[in-house]
Amino acid sequence: MNDDNSKRRLGRGLAALIGEMDQLPAADIGERPAVNPDRLVPIEFVGRNPRNPRRYFDESELQDLASSIRQHGIVQPVVVRTTADNRFEIIAGERRWRAAQLAGLIEIPVIIRDVDDRTALEIAIVENVQRSDLNPLEEAMGYELLIADHGYTQNDLGEIIGKSRSHVANSLRLLKLPEPVRDMLASGTLSAGHARALIPTSDPIALAKAVVAKGMSVRDAERLAQNDIKAQSDPSHGQAAPKDVKDADTLALERTLSDVLGLDVTVNHKGNGGQLKIAYKTLEQLEEICRLLERR
Repeated sequence: MNDDNSKRRLGRGLAALIGEMDQLPAADIGERPAVNPDRLVPIEFVGRNPRNPRRYFDESELQDLASSIRQHGIVQPVVVRTTADNRFEIIAGERRWRAAQLAGLIEIPVIIRDVDDRTALEIAIVENVQRSDLNPLEEAMGYELLIADHGYTQNDLGEIIGKSRSHVANSLRLLKLPEPVRDMLASGTLSAGHARALIPTSDPIALAKAVVAKGMSVRDAERLAQNDIKAQSDPSHGQAAPKDVKDADTLALERTLSDVLGLDVTVNHKGNGGQLKIAYKTLEQLEEICRLLERR
């Protein structure tokens, strides 16, 4: 793939590829400046992009948008590309398309951009992330798709979407969680902060249920996770007791550094000194650590 061209294209922002995109809340739809569509097409000729990372659409919000569309129409066209069967696949605007179906529209305005599979996926992910339309799990899965399928590094993604590399890394860490916890994250029952605290624990599923049942804050969840980690080192749990059991402050420091770097960090403190260990899995992660140290 031509990485440089693709990243430069996305780096200019979505407007360079798909025109001015809708950035205001649905309630303000009647006040937005219109973007001229390329044409009107029958709504049944338009389908979703099966690789769009966004899977969850709030039904009440869709109904609100459908009501606005009945009154004002679709002010911002749906961005599509043509497919082999002379139909159209959505690049950006699936929410408007779904609401238009609820509103009973027969035709919808579209902007046609004939891009390849890679670019369509890139735009879908970037557009949703920039608008905060993805839940934390969808965001993480979107990043994973771009990294796995198109060779992006975490640093590249951070630059493209306007977030830090550590934000991307911490999002990807959420994919380590077991499926039931990921389901809670996707539904909004559990926040990303709660979920990250549970990653290194012995039983994230049980702890996640406890966090939800008790309505714990993120700080409470972190303390719960720290207690679990300390319990794992307790000889009564069938493990050899370490020479020095880490205190809560050291465990909290490890979590803070792990969140900042997006990597697993271990702090072994003894007296006035100790060791700081940063675990990396790829050369890209090592290079990023070196860059951070050099900047200091």
